[in-house]
Amino acid sequence: MEACYSKVKPARVKAPVLAAYSAEVAETLGLDLNDFASPEFRSQFAQAFSGNELIEGMDPYAMCYGGHQFGNWAGQLGDGRAINLGEIVNPAGDRWALQLKGSGETPYSRGGDGLAVLRSSVREFLCSEAMFHLGVPTTRALSLVTTGEQVMRDMFYDGNAKFEPGAIVCRVAPSFTRFGNFQIFASRGDNKTLTHLLDFTIANDFPHLDDNASNKTDSYVKMFHEVCVATSKMVVHWMRVGFVHGVMNTDNMSILGLTIDYGPYGWLEDFDPMWTPNTTDAQGRRYCFGNQPGIAQWNLLQLANALYPIIGDAKPLQEGLEIAAETYKNQWQAMMASKLGLKTFDESTDEELTDRLAEVLQLAETDMTIFYRRLANVPSEITPEQSDDQVIAILMDAYYDPDKLTVDVKKQIADWLRDYQQRLAHDATPEQERRENMNAVNPNYVLRNYLAQLAIDKAESGDYAMIDELLDVLRNPYDEQLGKETFAAKRPEWARNRPGCSTLSCSS
Repeated sequence: MEACYSKVKPARVKAPVLAAYSAEVAETLGLDLNDFASPEFRSQFAQAFSGNELIEGMDPYAMCYGGHQFGNWAGQLGDGRAINLGEIVNPAGDRWALQLKGSGETPYSRGGDGLAVLRSSVREFLCSEAMFHLGVPTTRALSLVTTGEQVMRDMFYDGNAKFEPGAIVCRVAPSFTRFGNFQIFASRGDNKTLTHLLDFTIANDFPHLDDNASNKTDSYVKMFHEVCVATSKMVVHWMRVGFVHGVMNTDNMSILGLTIDYGPYGWLEDFDPMWTPNTTDAQGRRYCFGNQPGIAQWNLLQLANALYPIIGDAKPLQEGLEIAAETYKNQWQAMMASKLGLKTFDESTDEELTDRLAEVLQLAETDMTIFYRRLANVPSEITPEQSDDQVIAILMDAYYDPDKLTVDVKKQIADWLRDYQQRLAHDATPEQERRENMNAVNPNYVLRNYLAQLAIDKAESGDYAMIDELLDVLRNPYDEQLGKETFAAKRPEWARNRPGCSTLSCSS
């Protein structure tokens, strides 16, 4: 009852093979990239990071936590299929935790097998690294190891279960502590363990608070306030790049404000604030793109409720929630100003401008990523004699069916563009500087759902080349890359309704 974790051994797998690895993460951990050219090293690496053979110093354990799932308290959940191998301190003195996802049952598996399939593992591996290179706070991925095992999964919970190839991702982060780690002990009234966990978390993840706090309660409050700020900043980044997490349960919220648990996520291609990639969320759309800021605030409230028994005063917790809301507002405004190439966000003009932009983006099926990239090429000066067709011509690549744009829709888009041009003229940023600034925050490449699915299709046949190719492209998401234009293109029509491209589930 008072355990924060349980010692556990990863399950042995039949034939582990290193399918892909992140060079950047490997270097961060102090590994020599030259070693990966050796078949012997790759084999040993696969044995270690499948969990088959533990390296000296590894002491595997699974974490216990609870959480709210889709707004309802679900009780104890725990990490049913993630096993922490341990922590290392790299040559720079940074502490990193290594965690295997899909390496077998733990005491918290709740009847599950604790395994993961290749399709979900490819998605987690690629997205972890894609998000990092986009500048989004995230856990990282060191490696993707196939297991040689077959895992039974019912992808859409519709009675059509089948065997799929298994795989394991090694996730890397300073800490994998979640909101739910605190919630479980608060729900049990176990203030003793909750206090121990708070003290441990501050000592390991917020050590600066120990030095600046007048007492323990003060440090707990300051920790919560920092979590509020970090969480709000993370979600602003999600909104900036069009990322939809898909399952923002409190057990999927990192105490460090890192994107964690890449399950039924998706990238907003058609700009639809109500879109959710998660089939489980299709009816209520609780975790849709537009709801993410509000859900983050709600989740912070649940964390505040969990900390209240120890802090004993609601006022500083309420202050933290207000800090979260204010942080989100300020960061969102700054983010939108940068996406539009403006020096600052002027509430007197830009609130209406951005509100209208959200409407314009929904007038027709509009690719969000392409729209903002093309917007950087809009000239600052208005040419009065131009027709609506001529004004919007620069954006036409962003529309999935440009032939269906009506005269009225074109007029609304053109009217907004002319107002935007007036705002640019008032801002007076030099044209080239503005374009460079916009292209530095509006990505050219994101991990589009269909691209991930194509990589999965090939990987399931034993070809991992597209995983490496995507990883390479996504290392420089803001650049124009010669010969890689297809990776920046709109979603093809065949992917519109294909499972894995348009809809996903929590099954993995």
